[in-house]
Amino acid sequence: MSDAEPHAHADPIEHVVLLLMENHSFDQMLGCLDAVHPELDGVRNAAGKSNSDGKGHTYYLRETRERQMKHDPNHEHEAVMKQIADNNSGFVRSFVNDFPKSSVAARQDVMGYYPYGFLPALHTLGAQFTVCDRWFASLPGPTWPNRFFALTGTSQGQTGMPSGLDGLNPHWYTEQDQDTIFDRLNAAQKTWKVYFYDFPASLLLKNQRRAENLANYHRFDSFFQDAAGPADAFPHFTLIEPKYFGEAQNDDHPPHNIMKAEKLIADTYNALRSNQALWERTLLVILYDEHGGFYDHVSPPADAIAPDDHTGRFDFKRLGVRVPALLVSPWCEPGVCHDTFDHCSLLKYLSDKWQLAPALGRRTAQAASIGGAIRNSGAARTDTPAFIRVTNQSLIAEHAELERKSSNGNQHGLHTFADYLHAELDRLAADAVGASAQLARTANAWVRFKSGLGSLMMGFGQWLSKDFYAAKDQREARTSDAVIRLKQVVKSKPD
Repeated sequence: MSDAEPHAHADPIEHVVLLLMENHSFDQMLGCLDAVHPELDGVRNAAGKSNSDGKGHTYYLRETRERQMKHDPNHEHEAVMKQIADNNSGFVRSFVNDFPKSSVAARQDVMGYYPYGFLPALHTLGAQFTVCDRWFASLPGPTWPNRFFALTGTSQGQTGMPSGLDGLNPHWYTEQDQDTIFDRLNAAQKTWKVYFYDFPASLLLKNQRRAENLANYHRFDSFFQDAAGPADAFPHFTLIEPKYFGEAQNDDHPPHNIMKAEKLIADTYNALRSNQALWERTLLVILYDEHGGFYDHVSPPADAIAPDDHTGRFDFKRLGVRVPALLVSPWCEPGVCHDTFDHCSLLKYLSDKWQLAPALGRRTAQAASIGGAIRNSGAARTDTPAFIRVTNQSLIAEHAELERKSSNGNQHGLHTFADYLHAELDRLAADAVGASAQLARTANAWVRFKSGLGSLMMGFGQWLSKDFYAAKDQREARTSDAVIRLKQVVKSKPD
């Protein structure tokens, strides 16, 4: 496929589904597809490029079949800037800095790529639909700011994740109050839904916690029912958030078994593909928010447009590492789109298609749209895969203990944010008491104190107690419960 040409977005797409995954690079997941699409900038073009660990060993891009990466490479802003320095030569050295006792094999994992056919969902879809081989994360950094970009066109100057004292004073990430794609859809009277498993990270966006927006949040199970129903009743825009917690975590974040993410991708595709009327009018965008610290050989562009004036920490001219991105639709041909995209490119497409205004930031206004990769004439393809299967055996984790013990920055941040929501809901409950307000404030202050003390003691108890896993389950359940409470309280509040 040649480079996409700009055109009016009068394509047949009426429904756009965004499946936003986590933490893998393009070379690692899709670089092997140059065996199918010779024009793809994949692993063959990385031949001869290397990373040194600073300990006398040199590492090249090599095939891997490791389903569970035992370590979680650093992908914070400062680390990523070092990784992409000197033409992307700092990935392994960054890893060794965080894991100085790591093995040679573990360091090679950072430079690993999956051979064609190993990933049943991504590789099948990548061979049969459009691969975007120059889609970069919106900034060199971790999950949250990149997800903010994907849904709002900006991170309001933030480049990191909450940690340390930020966890005790989370103001900067509870006040992400910029307009979102959902606000624009509301104004244009376009329907949307967010399907989630345990805790939707999009609730970090303040506007999403309004009653009218919370009503559009639904558990993932209902996605299958909606996808099997009338095409006209399916939302115009859908965001699917994977499961972030527990042994069934399927967001693709190490060290969880990557085949669980493959099953989520396959299940999403199969549900859409099984409803012919819906399938013929749908675009599924499979996208990873950032690279997770894994190697990619393409140096990110340094001429990006800052989304706004929040440039105190970073000028936002450098994009992040190249990430896996697929456009899946009967209106997308098998092949490669070489246009330079970042997460704002999807926002640009949606804005042009549905005349959503004003633009979500300067970068979105000037971004290249993915629309040029979508055919707008002829008939829908009839040769697309009818079903993708991920075997049950492949879902069994080789190192189950890693999945049970795993904990990462995204999880810690969501836990802290859930605690913030619980505290706010306690405050709302106290304010609603009326005549007995003073007594209620005293009682709820005691509840909040006990809750805070309980969280502290739970952390200490997890260290001391043999019942670590039960405490972990309780922590995850409390985080999930915050969503239920928020919806109930906001729904019951008078206008």
